[in-house]
Amino acid sequence: MSNRLTYIIAGILLTILFFVAVFSMKDDSATFDELAHTPAGYSYLSQRDYRLNPEHPPLIKDLAAIPLLFLNLNFPKDHPSWVQEENPVWWLQFEFGSQFLYHSGNNPDQIVFWSRLPMILLLIFLGWLLFYWARELFGNKVALLSLFLFSFSPTFLAHGRLVTTDVGAVLGVVLASYFWLKFLKSPTKKNIILAGLIFGIVMLFKFSLILLIPFFAIITLVYAWVKGEKNYIFNILKYVGLALLVGTIGMVFIIFPVYQYHVLNYPVERQVRDTQFLLSSTVIPKPLTDLNIWMASNPILRPFSQYLLGLLLAVNRGTGGNTTYFLGEVSAAGWVQYFPIVYLLKEPLAFHVLTLIAVLFLSYSIKRPFWQKSFSRFKNWIIAHFTEFAFLLWLFIYWGTSLSSNLNIGVRHLLPTFPFIYILVSFGIVSWLKAGKNLAFSFIKYSILIILILWQISSVVSIYPHFLSYFNEIAGGPDNGYVYTVDSNLDWGQDLKRLKKWVDENNIEKIYVDYFGGGDAKFYLKEKFIPWWGTRDPEELPRGSYLAVSATLLQGGRGEPAPGFDQPTDYYRWLYQYDPPIAKIGYSIFVYQIQ
Repeated sequence: MSNRLTYIIAGILLTILFFVAVFSMKDDSATFDELAHTPAGYSYLSQRDYRLNPEHPPLIKDLAAIPLLFLNLNFPKDHPSWVQEENPVWWLQFEFGSQFLYHSGNNPDQIVFWSRLPMILLLIFLGWLLFYWARELFGNKVALLSLFLFSFSPTFLAHGRLVTTDVGAVLGVVLASYFWLKFLKSPTKKNIILAGLIFGIVMLFKFSLILLIPFFAIITLVYAWVKGEKNYIFNILKYVGLALLVGTIGMVFIIFPVYQYHVLNYPVERQVRDTQFLLSSTVIPKPLTDLNIWMASNPILRPFSQYLLGLLLAVNRGTGGNTTYFLGEVSAAGWVQYFPIVYLLKEPLAFHVLTLIAVLFLSYSIKRPFWQKSFSRFKNWIIAHFTEFAFLLWLFIYWGTSLSSNLNIGVRHLLPTFPFIYILVSFGIVSWLKAGKNLAFSFIKYSILIILILWQISSVVSIYPHFLSYFNEIAGGPDNGYVYTVDSNLDWGQDLKRLKKWVDENNIEKIYVDYFGGGDAKFYLKEKFIPWWGTRDPEELPRGSYLAVSATLLQGGRGEPAPGFDQPTDYYRWLYQYDPPIAKIGYSIFVYQIQ
């Protein structure tokens, strides 16, 4: 395939991705995390104060907030959620978000639209980078197939247009890995500095990317070993020293100045108070919390203190978990089978078939495991395929960490593994196509690939614009997704404006609403809105009245409590008598008429 045709097809795929992302988000209301991220980003740029949402680094939120600086927005400086005279409990950031978006004279739909545009541009850049690296490694066909899998991924289409750190984390993994591997293979001054600066930037995308540190440590040691010839010790010490230099460059020249800017107007005494309170209820060892508090009081170290605070809060949340519904149960402790099953159900079945073909073919091609029979054979394989080795190691580290995590709230948390999976699967498929000289067999293989590509396109396009609620054929499609899992896999609050449209079109005078998400039901429904919550007595609902319940809250009130979970989970089982609901808004809000 010629380079010119390759670039044309890649440009078409990225253009389609851009327009599908833009047009599919226009009727979506703010999702749950956006209620915290978007106002926090605006506060960082306009106030230079980092009191909101410290458990996430600032850079993605900053990018989302840049267009908002040109909208002449009202900032509720005097609202208690910003002033925070008392201790900064976690929900204040959401209260402030609600105040900023819906109760300060601002246009929330305008804010949501413009803040999401930089995220879509980030998504397009990620797609281009994936294509560029895959082409550099394996050529045009692998690059195009990788870009196709990316462009028609329902998970990237869903989350790549939202103001969250998930897609930013993916970009961080690809970007940092590319430059780190480049530094290892050619440790010139230029590559060392570039790797350091990129590493610092990436550490400002999402705290889960701290996993890149052990990943880079391992591949650095392995590379130094396989390339050391007879001077193993010297080569290892050399690369360890260079790696420490790279990390230092990122910390000193990127992380420090960025956090310094963000705490310029954040009073020292408030930072100390907030740090003490936020760490007081964590499982973080006391020496670390004491160190963090001391750093907050030091005028030189306080930017690093704020970074460390966010990192510790992220670690604590991953350990503590989050209450959610999965396969008929409700738990805050997580399930070891959660991510494998969600990955199986949330990614296109056509892609799973491609993965299976690639794995079977590559396994057959190896003949026997490359680590058997000969240690030197294993070493030679790593030397010849070091980038692929690095990809596989990252998948092992990230998946292993995810399986042990208690934070089970969405397939989006697996996104940092997707680009490397796409490249490896595409390489396997292209190698499979090239194998053999039988024309008839080649025709069959290409026919299978075309069928799978068309199947994936059809499967993903058919759910437009509800990409967040995508489930494949194994789950029975998006209509059946709520049976398996909810939260950001299905229902993040994106359908509130569609509920308003349904209420208006059906001339509903009043509707009770139990809503989960970043929107404001009263703002959109106005006098038609009556608040409801799951633990209220159903007898309070008048006959003939309408009740709208978000799927996340509905299933949380229907599931069985997992072992050790002691919170109520039976408060919505009475709604079984009204199944099926009279309407589904998108796939995330269920509407019942009470008889």
